[in-house]
Amino acid sequence: MAQSHDRFEEVTLREFIFFMKTYRQNLEENIRIYLNVEGISDEEHFEAVTLLLRSFTEWFHHIHMGEMEEDIHNQLIDWLYAQISILSTERLYLFSLILQKAVTTLLKKEKIHKNDGFIMFLFNLQSDLLKTYQQIAKKEKQIPHRAPLTKLSQLLIRSSKTELPDILKKCEDWFGFKRCVFYGYIPWSNEFYGAVGTEVIKVQSMKGQLGENFSVFSTKKPIFLKDPKQLIRQEHIELFGLSSIIFLPILCEEQLYGWLTFDQKGEAFEYSKEELDYINEVGILLGLFFSRKSGNDMIQSIHLTQREHSILILLADGHDNKTIASMLYLSEHTVRDYVSQLMTKLKAKNRTQVVAIAFQSGLLH
Repeated sequence: MAQSHDRFEEVTLREFIFFMKTYRQNLEENIRIYLNVEGISDEEHFEAVTLLLRSFTEWFHHIHMGEMEEDIHNQLIDWLYAQISILSTERLYLFSLILQKAVTTLLKKEKIHKNDGFIMFLFNLQSDLLKTYQQIAKKEKQIPHRAPLTKLSQLLIRSSKTELPDILKKCEDWFGFKRCVFYGYIPWSNEFYGAVGTEVIKVQSMKGQLGENFSVFSTKKPIFLKDPKQLIRQEHIELFGLSSIIFLPILCEEQLYGWLTFDQKGEAFEYSKEELDYINEVGILLGLFFSRKSGNDMIQSIHLTQREHSILILLADGHDNKTIASMLYLSEHTVRDYVSQLMTKLKAKNRTQVVAIAFQSGLLH
């Protein structure tokens, strides 16, 4: 009888988080298997459920073990809101079913102590998610006024020479946000870079490789983070004073140009699924706009710092890093970093392309 009682011993949040972190790779392998076993015929459903499962395991991976257990409900709500643009009751059910099967198989294979306790914990967690989602879905739908979209569409059609900083300022004013930032995407290196927006020096300090640490840049759907701390590095939250934030991909015919972010400079806010669907139309309009613009026009909307411009001039004159460092009283390492920044901003593969694109775009004369 004592052994039977132990099998149903309750599992704490700390134990469950540790399990999810420790066996993440094994769990994701099981998830891939059961995704195929379920035979989800609808491709859009399959992609959405796959994204939900991946983001859920990643979410646990980023949870700090020392965080207060009573905060788990609010963190779950934040995760749920971040997925709201792809959620439906059917997809949430498939997500729960596949996750339960993957976890159950793993517990049996690894002979984890208190395995029934882990299963019950997961069941309660998923019930909480479903209940919360149903509450969100029942809320009165607030369809935003379409006048700002009409204004943006007219602006983009009327002038192909409109610069990106002006467009972002209009987006802030028309859609009711205090900050709008554009992050560009470099497909051949799978990198992002901060390009234009409020506090441009801070914005342009942002760059990196897409991957686990920047999962918000991996989505092709808009996401809303009520609390970004689970998916955005703490130093970046502090740099921009972030609270709630929206990430909006800029796409046209599957070509990704980058992302817009919208936030209220540290003030928390709510955003519904209907509002996300609405703001997604901004991304569609800008995707069409970017696809029409020539490469030159787009590059002209990217601003160089005075130091970057000085190094660009010296590159055009044919100087190497050592000579440039000597002329500007910098280290060779610093010059190399500046050259790398120029390659990123101008979407160039090497130093020669940097100079060629700079002349074509009017940055050099």
